Amino acid sequence: MSIDYTYATGRRKTSTARVYLSKGKGNILVNDLPLEDYFGREVAKILVNQPFVLLEMENKFDVNIKVSGGGSFGQAGAIRHGISRALEKYDSENRPSLKTAGYLTRDSRKVERKKVGLVKARKSKQFSKR
Repeated sequence: MSIDYTYATGRRKTSTARVYLSKGKGNILVNDLPLEDYFGREVAKILVNQPFVLLEMENKFDVNIKVSGGGSFGQAGAIRHGISRALEKYDSENRPSLKTAGYLTRDSRKVERKKVGLVKARKSKQFSKR
């Protein structure tokens, strides 16, 4: 059995994206839906396509993505990270341009947890002397 795809995982906040990259005509399926139907906002679609635009490979690969967790922009960031890692695995010459653009770096920022005695993570109750 021969493997005709490249696999990579991307993460952002609480989202995880499993990306399967194969030669094709530029079709992008996210959870079995076309990219245009899955993401409502145009900014999320642009975010997903950034690695292809950077490397000038817009219509050379078909991408099948399974994504879960988080919100729409967290998922879009996870997909971008996964596509970038898959393109790096596919051809190691893509690494320098993806690295300088910052697409291979995992964005480690997450929501800070709520603390005891506070309203939110850092917001406290209103103080009054009287």
